[in-house]
Amino acid sequence: METPLAAVNSGLWEMVWSAGPMVKFVILILVLFSVVSWAIIGYKVVVLRKIEKESTAFHDLFWEKRQFAHVFNAAKNYKNTPLAGIFAAAYNEITGLKKASEDGEWLRRDDLERFERILKKAMDSETAKLEYAVGFLATTGNTAPFIGLFGTVWGIMTSFRDIGAKGAANLAVVAPGISEALVATAIGLVAAIPAVMGYNHIQIRIGRISTEMGNFSADIMNVLEKQAGKKG
Repeated sequence: METPLAAVNSGLWEMVWSAGPMVKFVILILVLFSVVSWAIIGYKVVVLRKIEKESTAFHDLFWEKRQFAHVFNAAKNYKNTPLAGIFAAAYNEITGLKKASEDGEWLRRDDLERFERILKKAMDSETAKLEYAVGFLATTGNTAPFIGLFGTVWGIMTSFRDIGAKGAANLAVVAPGISEALVATAIGLVAAIPAVMGYNHIQIRIGRISTEMGNFSADIMNVLEKQAGKKG
């Protein structure tokens, strides 16, 4: 005996297969949007979890070692956290200044503004990496319902055209075509809702990581300011 859920699934598939070519095309697009959205959500959640874990460890390492050379050597083991990239940008500039220094005073107060720009650029670069592909979720959330609605409108138009050709307008004639068309709207919502929820969740976590990057950049600047104060 067929269960109610199986009957619903069977009826849904029948409506999809009975729909017109344009409605099927719209459904295919929405399914692709949904699959890609779920792939992005899954990938980002895994990556962000690694980033959060490594960021905490790297920040602790920074204050534990307190020597830039040691932290830079250890940073090779922290490939996921953006803090390592920010630190590497600052350390590379420090290395360049030390090589160019002739009197041993490699850091002056005039150099601090340049370090701020370097850290800001590194933060922007790391943030762009974090946000890569996330915009697709926003696009899916914003457009999928309208794509589904387009499929529904097209299907209803086709149904009414068939009604006019047959010259009959009773419920038995109208209902199948309209129900098939409404499947597109339903699938559009199924694609859009998880995408919106995933986008909001990921953006919140990216925001926390961005705040952590800002705090870490401030920590680096504090160390450099102390170093410049000793020299000046």
